[in-house]
Amino acid sequence: MESPSPDRPVEPRRVHLDSRQVRTLAHPLRMRLLGSLRIDGPATATTLAERLSTNTGATSYHLRQLAEIGLVAEDPDRGTSRQRWWQAAHDVSDFEPTDFDDDPDARAAVQWIQANQVRVLADLAERWLAVEHHQPRSWRDAAGMSDLVLPLDPPRLRALSEELWAVLMRYRDDPVADSADVKPVHLFLAGFPRLDERW
Repeated sequence: MESPSPDRPVEPRRVHLDSRQVRTLAHPLRMRLLGSLRIDGPATATTLAERLSTNTGATSYHLRQLAEIGLVAEDPDRGTSRQRWWQAAHDVSDFEPTDFDDDPDARAAVQWIQANQVRVLADLAERWLAVEHHQPRSWRDAAGMSDLVLPLDPPRLRALSEELWAVLMRYRDDPVADSADVKPVHLFLAGFPRLDERW
């Protein structure tokens, strides 16, 4: 396998989710398992069960369900005859909500997945706010949320989202200086038309 050049960032492994994948993924534990593997790296079912406060039997079952649709895979470099290691099969997943217009079950699954992302954002924000005053000043000044209402049409909203995503990918690929102050930071990108007011 070719080693990535320092001048050429590694392209994230992407998957465009299909109907079967979104229907299978629309489950709280499966979402958490996949998220943990994508963020924290390969792990065994036992490690994941401890990390997510669930039991190993349920964890193993749901990992197999995710493997069946190609979203996780066994890690061949770490597995043994007694222990299976799992890894995410991709770094980034996406879909177009209109991909599922003709599949009511997949459409409902997509709505659940998107609503779950909102719940995760709210949970992360509340957890940060609960401990913020104990954190270093540099982190308190750097972290936060903001919002802005812009007059956009669908093509400009898509262009803006793609441009912001490119900025996020640039930061993802930039080398990080060795520092004890480096932490994983959760970023969310969202844009929705306002429905409560007319322009």
